[in-house]
Amino acid sequence: MTRTKSPPSEAAVAPDAAEYAALVVELADHDRRYHTEDAPTISDAAYDALRRRLQTLEAAHPEFVTGASPSKTVGAAPSEKFTKVRHKVGMLSLGNIFADDEVAEFCARIRRFLGMAEDAPLAVTAEPKIDGLSCSLRYEAGVLVQAATRGDGYEGEDVTTNVRTIQDIPHQLNGKPPGVLEIRGEIYMTKAGFAGVNARQAEAGKPVFANPRNAAAGSLRQLESAVTASRPLQFFAYAWGEASQQPADTQTGMVAAFKRFGLPVNPLMVLCDSAEALLAQYRAIEAQRAALPYDIDGVVYKVDSIALQERLGFISRSPRWAVAHKFPAERATTILRKIEIQVGRTGSMTPVARLDPVTVGGVVVTNATLHNEDEIARKDVREGDTVEIQRAGDVIPQVLGPVLDKRPADATPYVFPDICPICGSAALREIDEKTGKADVVRRCTGGLICPAQAIERLKHFASRNALDIEGLGDKQIEQFYHDGLIATPGDIFTLAKRDARSLKKLKDREGFGATSVKKLFEAIDARRQMPLNRLIFALGIRHVGEGGSKRLARHFGSFAALRETARAAAPGSEARAEIENIQDVGGVVAECVYDFFAEPHNETVLDDLLKEIDPQPMEAIATTSPVAGKTVVFTGALERMTREEAKAQAERLGAKVAGSVSKTTDLVVAGPGAGSKLKKAVEFGIETISEEDWLARIAAG
Repeated sequence: MTRTKSPPSEAAVAPDAAEYAALVVELADHDRRYHTEDAPTISDAAYDALRRRLQTLEAAHPEFVTGASPSKTVGAAPSEKFTKVRHKVGMLSLGNIFADDEVAEFCARIRRFLGMAEDAPLAVTAEPKIDGLSCSLRYEAGVLVQAATRGDGYEGEDVTTNVRTIQDIPHQLNGKPPGVLEIRGEIYMTKAGFAGVNARQAEAGKPVFANPRNAAAGSLRQLESAVTASRPLQFFAYAWGEASQQPADTQTGMVAAFKRFGLPVNPLMVLCDSAEALLAQYRAIEAQRAALPYDIDGVVYKVDSIALQERLGFISRSPRWAVAHKFPAERATTILRKIEIQVGRTGSMTPVARLDPVTVGGVVVTNATLHNEDEIARKDVREGDTVEIQRAGDVIPQVLGPVLDKRPADATPYVFPDICPICGSAALREIDEKTGKADVVRRCTGGLICPAQAIERLKHFASRNALDIEGLGDKQIEQFYHDGLIATPGDIFTLAKRDARSLKKLKDREGFGATSVKKLFEAIDARRQMPLNRLIFALGIRHVGEGGSKRLARHFGSFAALRETARAAAPGSEARAEIENIQDVGGVVAECVYDFFAEPHNETVLDDLLKEIDPQPMEAIATTSPVAGKTVVFTGALERMTREEAKAQAERLGAKVAGSVSKTTDLVVAGPGAGSKLKKAVEFGIETISEEDWLARIAAG
């Protein structure tokens, strides 16, 4: 990139865009580690801080928001080790609030959305937020037939056999439950149970768990149900998915029905009639927190009326009618001994703080991410400093800043390296050509000559959320790379063939054997046909996460179609416009896709890879809604509902709601006062209907 002078109006946008893009990648990685691997590398508090910064940037720059944003995704993809379960009703996560005044705003926002008066009655429940693992239990004719983890919110892991070993969960419901009833709740481990499990782990010489949440998740997601049965897991029911008939018309009524059916429910849930009452219950639960037998990290508020819940709908990854009010993080101080630099697959250089071990909330922590060099400079964090840290439920804390009166006399400001510590190449902060502003992330320019980048790209390619090649973990990839066995993704699929010709067999290497090598080669062969979205994600295209990979896969259908369009997607071209107009994709992703396929080396790597694999189209989404899969634009004034309510309704029915009209738009709903969007729809020959016609159409489905 070159340095150019830019208009002042753009100067503030570029750094925000770069920071936003980096946050998207970082949060997606944390979601994968937390939800899929049960091995978080950041505290709840640090994670929440990143999400709040993301939300701030999205509020200031709505044009940044795409489907790749963590604000539009839930959890992480399920592991390939378990059979998949497609949720009939999505298992989404909750938005978070932290300050007292946000409670009043939550209530006010609901009233505004529904067009209610400011003082209109609004019943809202308050209950503890259990720090465990979400699980869905499907009962048919009162009998437990299936249990699944949340996964990515749409597809989870089948853990039925393991769940049947949990004493809290009945195999047969009491009374007369609906014919089909999916109970959602939290599987957790008590503090006493956690202590006992860790004592047994230590006695057996096995790794101990970091906290009860990780212990519960690790215990449930076992391939051997006997291991799960040996762990003291418990369950609280608090929500539902598919139901052939709802036993009640309120949240409190549904939870009371769960209790009648024989399911455990939390006794601390209460019904409140004001923001002040919600805060009072928050304080009451917070005061009991230390004495409770299980871990909680906040209080959940839910609109009580199910009819209002349905009207309110969802905002991408979370319901409008519920929110989690998080507790303040726990804090401690320790000494920052060293700042080390880790190099990622895109060359990004991330500073990591190495800390003297310190116990915070019962967990020993030794590491923390420092995000980037600007964050280090802003906080003036130095090696040797005593630093204040905070954590809330997980392993690695957030560094809040130094304790200045304890700073050593010889502590000097940290100088971020401008040379890659791995390959010695220059490390630069790219300059945006439009604004002349530097990216927040410094990157190694070594590219493919940098072992760290090459290895990290291969790790990503084989990782759980990408191709998920069993037996080809980080350790094996590092060894194979350094031994010259694999350098590109295609090399993975020719490994067995080359091993057969080699005089030095893989089975004879230290750490391997005939059985493990056979299983590895079988796992590699099993990935020769994989869903297209997994291949796209595995390629590691910058800013293309799991959500973006799915949208690209569904739009193009085949890798050949994506590749052809991407090659032609120069700025200003019809191909570029096609990618940009895919729902929740946008310009940043379109540019990165074009850049990836425009790189000659990448094309060569892809040619070699495609000789070995056959990517398959994604499974179609089955739905009977007449607007499912349609791209809909609302314009003009709506008289029967608010604009937000109309969008939520369309999304519930499987439609994609766009903010502008393009050639890919299927339907425009125009109310009084419709202007340029309606005119454009007429020019493109797009079907245009009234609000009444829209309501009639969706009712017919």
